[in-house]
Amino acid sequence: MTGLGADLEVSPLGLGTMGLSGVYGEVSERQAENLIRQALDQGVTFLDTADAYGQAGDNEELVGRAIASRRAEVVLATKFGYVGPDRGRPVQVGYRMRLRVDGSPEHVRAAIDASLRRLDTDHVDLWYLHFPDPQVPIEETVGAMAEQVAAGKVRHLGLSNVDAPRLRKAAAEHPIAAVQFEYSLFSRQAEAELVPVCRELNVGFVAWSPMGSGFLAGDQYLTGGVAEVPRSDFRSRNPRFAAETLAVNRNRFAPLSEIATEKGCSTAQLVVAWLLAQGAVPIPGTRDPAHLRENVEAVSLRFFAGELAELDRRFPAGTAVGESFLP
Repeated sequence: MTGLGADLEVSPLGLGTMGLSGVYGEVSERQAENLIRQALDQGVTFLDTADAYGQAGDNEELVGRAIASRRAEVVLATKFGYVGPDRGRPVQVGYRMRLRVDGSPEHVRAAIDASLRRLDTDHVDLWYLHFPDPQVPIEETVGAMAEQVAAGKVRHLGLSNVDAPRLRKAAAEHPIAAVQFEYSLFSRQAEAELVPVCRELNVGFVAWSPMGSGFLAGDQYLTGGVAEVPRSDFRSRNPRFAAETLAVNRNRFAPLSEIATEKGCSTAQLVVAWLLAQGAVPIPGTRDPAHLRENVEAVSLRFFAGELAELDRRFPAGTAVGESFLP
């Protein structure tokens, strides 16, 4: 087990479930539920969902069904804050997206009850604010979230897609167990300020998109088998997967395959193990049982200091071209 902040123990590797609701292509409910149960069987008991994944919260419902008979085994994390197009406040992010968020105390109280109903549980172990509301002080949102801890509906609080100054303000209001942020060799912007503040405040770091949305997994994107992402795939919005930048990124990250071969592992295992060596908890998502097993095996991979230094030298921050989801 791995410790996040505030005495929260999780499996070293988590499972991100967003991809089980169709954002990377169709997947059947049976296939998705079986994948989650297979993850539990292999010791991946830290599950990550959100009320915004899928349609009308159906990803939470999916997770709830999959773990119904095994709830005691699971460290269950979900998120709230993204709302419909006619509510909340607008936030401009990458991927040509403009989100609307609501961090008001009123929404906080309604969101947890809705998530608990969909998940069919009486509590969640880790509850994140999915994205800070630009018009609601973070202390106000976290204060309302803390009420749900006092009520027994939530065990630990987290923040997702937050910056370092907001994290400091939030942690002064209530202990924050974890911050979730995009982090991989493909996206290292968190290292500048956020990662150091997490370490200073004893806040765990959970890495979403640990394989660069699959780019670093060593499959068709890294090796050159696919020149363009289909429109049905969420990554078609991502500038790093556009045809003109995909070729540049493929060239810049091509040495990963050689390094992985020398290490005796796959590129997917290499990048997951690299994050573990940074003290992060990766939450890769997959629809493929073979990829799940591959990810689990990465937990036992170890690096020498010189190997980590070489990865830093070869793939420093800014290696990937194209706008990221977060600034």
